[in-house]
Amino acid sequence: MAKTLSALPPTFVAKAARSLGVHPRELYAWRDAGDIRELSRGVFRRSDAPVPTYPDLLAMASRAPRAVVCGLSAAVVHDLTDELVPRVQIAVPKGAWAPKIDYPPTTVFRFASETFEVGLTTVEAAPDEPVRVYDAARTVVDLMRLRHRFGEPIAHSALSRYLAVTGARPGLLLEYAQELGGFDAVRVAVDIASAR
Repeated sequence: MAKTLSALPPTFVAKAARSLGVHPRELYAWRDAGDIRELSRGVFRRSDAPVPTYPDLLAMASRAPRAVVCGLSAAVVHDLTDELVPRVQIAVPKGAWAPKIDYPPTTVFRFASETFEVGLTTVEAAPDEPVRVYDAARTVVDLMRLRHRFGEPIAHSALSRYLAVTGARPGLLLEYAQELGGFDAVRVAVDIASAR
């Protein structure tokens, strides 16, 4: 048992265990014994693995590896908000399969395919376990252009926090806004925030 379990990565899906010959009964026996922890339906983490920084993002990425963490969830990753986010917010390209994930609770946004990878980066949800996420600038632009969903105060607060960080790139915000839409709103907000 220990040999088979140690052959699995820190976070794995049931299919990966089955490919090593682990019967579902054995997998759930490991869970019941505390050798692994179930992060989401069919997603497990070895108990000897380091504690993840973002367990919900890790679980989501295991269920939907092509999705990208976006919106308020990305804002939390980049320290652009203090909001409590009750649902992991992810993006998929328009026309692509939208995952149905009950746990962790997830909200799916559909973004244009042609600009889907603008600002794409990764965050380590656990050591050496990257999860796809939009960078801080893309996150601010998304919050601004979708402020009818997220709220003006949240969008403007994220913008202010972004601009207050050493090395902030207001020009990148405008470049992304030009590509993604919402250029005028972002330009005006950047001008106002910069004038303070």
